[in-house]
Amino acid sequence: MTTHKTSKWLEDRLPVWRDVAAKLDAVERGRYAEPEKVVKVIAAYPEIARDLAVARSEAPRGPLTRSLEQIYLELHRSIFRSPGRWRHDVAALFVSEAAEIAGSLRWHIVWVTALFFASASAGAWLINQYPELVGLFASEAMIEQVQSGRLWTEGLLNVAPSSLLAVQIFTNNIFVSLFAVVVGIFYGLGTAYIIGMNGLMLGAVFSYTAQHGLAEQLFEFIAAHGFVELSVIMVAGACGVSLGEALARPGRETRVQAFQRASMRAAKLMVVCCTFLVGAGLIEGYISPNPSYSLPFRLCIGLGYLALLVVVLSGALSRLPKPRD
Repeated sequence: MTTHKTSKWLEDRLPVWRDVAAKLDAVERGRYAEPEKVVKVIAAYPEIARDLAVARSEAPRGPLTRSLEQIYLELHRSIFRSPGRWRHDVAALFVSEAAEIAGSLRWHIVWVTALFFASASAGAWLINQYPELVGLFASEAMIEQVQSGRLWTEGLLNVAPSSLLAVQIFTNNIFVSLFAVVVGIFYGLGTAYIIGMNGLMLGAVFSYTAQHGLAEQLFEFIAAHGFVELSVIMVAGACGVSLGEALARPGRETRVQAFQRASMRAAKLMVVCCTFLVGAGLIEGYISPNPSYSLPFRLCIGLGYLALLVVVLSGALSRLPKPRD
């Protein structure tokens, strides 16, 4: 085939390439592709490869060659990439993978939980002995309301609708949890600080409200959402500590490899935890500030939601009998 005939042949093939590109674009962008179109796209792959080889030998840097290379690369990527199974991956994450990660971090969770409750006890003791220090943990408006015999949580539904309140709450909780993970890069010290401060704040606030006879009302307010929120903080703290440990003690891996592995585990586990925080935010926005719900009902909601979190993180879902085909 002479050079002139080859060039003419490549130009005649241009409509075929454009047709393949159009079919590929339709298959890629559509939510459903007809089998006939898919078969045609796959069948065109060896033809495009042959045309590209001819075009490169004839005009390695020509515009037709560059255009054909782009079509070939997109076709190759579309045919040989791994199939997307995001529904299956999400289900596997909640059924088994999150439980495996949580199991590998169980001692980190124990350590973080111990730090939190030790800090809460220290905060309660500090305010019990020195009530004037409550300003370190609560705003002046909160202190004034408690001193007047009311909780700052009263009338929340009068300030903002439940929907807006729920969005604000779970957005803030997700931010705090992710921040507790991220600051673990400081060899775990940043996470330890966040967990310690949250524990001190909780203990101090409960101690101060108890001095004014409002601790029971505060517990009633947090009963529906607090168990899961605190549990997620513990898990987030464990993830942050694991990041710091990967940097401080990478073991047989390099620090980069150990940190990448710890980051991937933390990211997957936090996807599950943030999902539960969204639910906790909805509960805190719709149920917690509503005085019409009794304490037993709130406890049922809070403990039931906590049980669901435990079921997911313990791997109990993976041990359920699977339906037969």
